[in-house]
Amino acid sequence: MHPTRWGDPAEAALLPQATRDLVELVLGVRDSPAIESVELPGSSLSQEVLAELRALLGDDQVVLDDDSRRLRTRGKSTPDLLRARAGDLTDAPDVVVRPGSHDEVAAVLDLAVRHRIAVVPFGGGTSVTGGLVARREGFAGVLSLDLCRFKALREVDKVSMTVVLEPGLRGPEAEALLAEHDLTLGHFPQSFEYATIRGFAATRSSGQSSAGYGRFDALVVGLTVATPQGTLELGSSPANAAGPDLRQLVLGSEGTLGVITAVRVRVRHRPTVKVYEAWQFDSFASGSDAMRGLAQANLLPTVIRLSDEAETAINLASQSDVGGAAPTGCLMIVGHEGTDPELVEARRGLVTGQLEKLGGANLGEERGRAWEAGRFHAPYLRDSLLDVGVLVETLETATFWSNRERLYDAVKQALTATLGEKTLALCHISHVYETGCSLYFTVAAPGGDAPLETWAEAKAAATQAMIDAGATVTHHHAVGSDHRPWFAQEIGPVGVQVLRAVKRELDPAGILNPGVMVP
Repeated sequence: MHPTRWGDPAEAALLPQATRDLVELVLGVRDSPAIESVELPGSSLSQEVLAELRALLGDDQVVLDDDSRRLRTRGKSTPDLLRARAGDLTDAPDVVVRPGSHDEVAAVLDLAVRHRIAVVPFGGGTSVTGGLVARREGFAGVLSLDLCRFKALREVDKVSMTVVLEPGLRGPEAEALLAEHDLTLGHFPQSFEYATIRGFAATRSSGQSSAGYGRFDALVVGLTVATPQGTLELGSSPANAAGPDLRQLVLGSEGTLGVITAVRVRVRHRPTVKVYEAWQFDSFASGSDAMRGLAQANLLPTVIRLSDEAETAINLASQSDVGGAAPTGCLMIVGHEGTDPELVEARRGLVTGQLEKLGGANLGEERGRAWEAGRFHAPYLRDSLLDVGVLVETLETATFWSNRERLYDAVKQALTATLGEKTLALCHISHVYETGCSLYFTVAAPGGDAPLETWAEAKAAATQAMIDAGATVTHHHAVGSDHRPWFAQEIGPVGVQVLRAVKRELDPAGILNPGVMVP
């Protein structure tokens, strides 16, 4: 991706004049172009270390040029982008290495231990919580361990409906390989076009079709992991009672305990029928109750998401203007997928009946199709707004149904209290369970002279509000370095001791992504 923006530069677009006029009216406009060319300092690693890396991997797989290092500096959160746009690339790795096998990964880790080099596993670079910013203190340098050469579909088991994927596959690459076997993962987070299989596993990612296919961690049945202490082979059966599930130590560990080199996952038959439609509810509360009703009746469709009144009003619910009168109240997107048209239609009929009974009005398929077409494009709008000095960021959480309203109000109040009256705080429910749901907030406010400091204050207030409300600090964005102080509050002192003990056992030298996740 572009070093100071999201995604493919060819997909970037200027803010439409009508949108710019509205933004100027509500939030104010202040042109803030990014500094596009910054020279990086030279690598701090010695020539002896670099020569040893080249001997292990080959000259072509040890990369020192500015462009490669710049592209592996931090992730794509708004603070990451603001620093990059200001020309601050001080977190750039000293070297990028590209191993091509599990044994080569293990050899790089051994070298890093011996020379005390911090190692940051790198996939698509889509982290939005500071997950790619290693602590430098006490280390000879920082090494970006890029898994871009791990691109194979190693095994297909159509009897068990599992496959083994290599960790460097990006979402579209994995789906293309699976399509050759008429299979799909069904995992489509907003970062789908750039994020990798390893990233999905290492952050416990959740895709937009999670209601039908499940979270990524629920799809994982086996892992191969290289650690400084040796190899972990995890997952020999679909379920077992052989002690605690060690796969759960790796899933969500963000490269702090080991480097994932293979993932065995559950797959489904590739759907031949897809129907996306829009529904309207009078209020966020009534729409939330309808979602809960579907979940607890075991009638969840493949996709279901509900925007609050504010997000619906500014047309982010479907992410596209399809013409006609804009919906009032709250917009819900519902998607049905499958391989049998009769079964899909039967399931759709049951969901439709339940939603109508719970107060919903069907708006048809046009807005649903518009949402599907634009489901991965929202981050490009953020770049356009940053260009005119508007501070835009997202944050997400999850809680039980009985606590949803309290959490929603607490986070919104924290954001507006710190960012001011001009703040736009939008929200949607993006993932649904029998017992609860996630809340995903999008925030826009004037950036001012110190946008980094402004957002840090708001983020701290909102995250503390989540903790105080008894919710989690993250549903699917992971902990990174940004959430680490509040993660410690969430799991408590004994939980912190457990994580630190596991870290000491698997990575006694502390080289793996230091400063990330582990409190």
